[in-house]
Order: sequence, then C-alpha cells, then structure tokens
Amino acid sequence: MATQHKKMDPFAVEGDFFRIKDLLGPEERQTLERIRSFLADKVEPTAGELWAHAESPLNLVDAIRDLGITGIPGDAPGITARSPLLSGLISMEMARVDPSFATFYGVHSGLGMGSIRECGSEEQRQRWLPQMVEWRKIGAFGLTEPLVGSGTARGLLTTARRDGGDWVLNGEKRWIGNGTFADLVVIWARDEADGQVKGFVVEKGTPGFTARKLEGKIALRGVQNAHIVLDGVRVPEENRLQRADSFRDTARVLKVTRGGVAWQAIGCSIGAYEAARAYAVEREQFGKPIASFQLVQDLLSRMLGNITASQAMAVRMAQLHAEDALSEAQAAMAKMFCTTRMRETVAWAREVFGGNGILLEYKAARFFADAEALYSYEGTRDMNSLIVGRAATGISAFV
Repeated sequence: MATQHKKMDPFAVEGDFFRIKDLLGPEERQTLERIRSFLADKVEPTAGELWAHAESPLNLVDAIRDLGITGIPGDAPGITARSPLLSGLISMEMARVDPSFATFYGVHSGLGMGSIRECGSEEQRQRWLPQMVEWRKIGAFGLTEPLVGSGTARGLLTTARRDGGDWVLNGEKRWIGNGTFADLVVIWARDEADGQVKGFVVEKGTPGFTARKLEGKIALRGVQNAHIVLDGVRVPEENRLQRADSFRDTARVLKVTRGGVAWQAIGCSIGAYEAARAYAVEREQFGKPIASFQLVQDLLSRMLGNITASQAMAVRMAQLHAEDALSEAQAAMAKMFCTTRMRETVAWAREVFGGNGILLEYKAARFFADAEALYSYEGTRDMNSLIVGRAATGISAFV
C-alpha cells in the first residue's frame, strides 16, 4: 500500500508548532527574518568546518556589527530597543543554526557587555560599551576557575590586592569563552582586604596575563575557551567595576544570561529536530521513507513536544523580564528545564539518523555534542535546581 502524503504543517516543520513568532510585532518580525537570512547566508555554510577545526567566526565580526543588534539603548547612540522576546528569539535562531556561534555572540554581548553595563560606573560604560557595540573591542567573562566551578560564591581562589592606585591580580581562570582573543576580559577576584568578590576589566596585552586555548573539546568547538593565568597582573582602580562589591553582583548579570542560555537550548533542539525531520522524509528503508514508520514519528512528536513546552516557559520568562519582574530563581528554572529537555531532544534526533547520526556532515552530530556544553555552563542543572529549591522552601541547600 502506497504511503499517503498529506499537507505538512509549516510551523511543525520549522519547530514553531504553537507559532510563538506571531507574538512579535511587524517590525520585530522583520528584524528576526533579516537575522535568519544572515545566519543562512553567512553562518550555516561554514558552521561544520569551523566546528571541525575548532575555530571561532572572527571573520564575521564586521557582518555582525552591520546587523545592528548588539547592545541596548544607552550602550551607544542610535540603538533601537528590542523586546526581551525578540532578544530571546534571536538567541534561539542563532543556536538553531550553530550553537557555537550563538555562544561566541552571547559571551561578548551578554556576559562581557552585561558585566560592564550592570556593574560599571557611568564613565566605564561610556568608555567601553560603544566600542563593544561596534565590535572594535570583544569581551569575555572570567569567573570559573580550574578548581572552582559551582562553588564560586564561597570558594573563589583568584585574589585581588590593592597596591596604591592599582590592584594586583593573581590566580587562574578556566573555560573562559572568547578568552584567547578578547580585548576586554572581566575577571572576578576576591579582595584580600575584605574577602568580597570584585570585578576587574583586564585589557589585552596587560603584563602577567596569559590565555591558552583549551584543546580536545567535544562540544562548542567553534568557541575559543581559554585557561587564563594571572601572575601579578596590575589593573588600575579605574578598571575596577565600580558597582561590583560582592559576589551577589554577578547574579544581576547571570540572571539575564541564564535566560539567554534557555533560549539557546531551544534553538539547539530545533536545529536537531529540523535535521532529523528532513532526514526522515528523505531516507528510505524497506521501500518507503522512514518518516512513515510509527516509531520515527513518535520520536519527532516527542522532540516537538519538548521544544514547544520549553518555548512556552521561555516566552513567559521574556514577559516577566519585560515587566522587570524576572527573579533569579525563575531564570534558573528556565535554564534547568530547557537544557534538560534539549538533552533528550538532541539524543532522539541522533537516534533518527542511526549510524549517520555520528557524522558531522549530517548536522545532528554537532547539535548532539554541543548540547552537553549548554547543559553545563552558566550553572549546571543541579545548581540551578537548588536555586529553585531555595525559592520554594526558603532553605538553602548549598554546601
């Protein structure tokens, strides 16, 4: 009996089954379509090659600047305001094509610029942010250390010592995205005098600062993660972030960027789903497309369910952000939930491909591998769950 083909739902094909993009106004929808075209024309053709060679898309810096989507009003003249929903969908679309590109962009525009925006003085914001909007200065964010990951709140080992008009930084950082080439690296260090964590902007070329690329990664290979050594690095007081006086100040930055990772996880899921769906309708076994098999359709339905549930949470998160009512725990839940659902989704996508699912040429392998990094960075699932648990009980379970 011949397989019956009925009209496909275009929103199901693209992973937007509940049509969340319809929530955007006409102008924002045009912006999103323009970014989709940029990603299809400039990013997707070389994503696999850059991933294979572990290279960052530095050749696209001028094109990214010309998109006009970096920064928010106040960072530099002429920036148009974007809703949190549009910003989230931009992150989703970037990760849908290449999670490495989304991370490269997000480290600079979210963590790097966000630290200066949230924790810097007005003078510091005016000094650095306009250059970062133009991508003339690329930023990075140095919090995690070789021996300290989840325990940074209490166990940060990098130190800062006041010496006249300077600060002297000593210690190491690890997993610092963009760290090998960044012009401005925000380093979080514990003040020896009062024990509080403070932020410092270390400029490229500062003596005593070295950054070595981490080799052998199996995820987000298009991101240059660095192991940084700070050996008597002198930073002037004018480069100390003036509104960062304790570790709690990092939470203002991470609340927003964790929400961004949730959107990236959705994008990674969609990229894997789209690749699996396209493969399923073309790949034939036993004389018909594997998309006609019940087990394959079940996998595709599960993937679409995970994507849709994650999108619903992320849309509500964006609404709360727009109302300035988003809590740290809500952002943590979104990151925890969406990355967990992503991990399931990319595994099911790889399963649809069978053995081909581990070949880079079929794309699913890249999304499958990259998901592991998204699942872990900016707070592991476990730590984000404890942030939510603290909100639910009023009791901290942190060790």
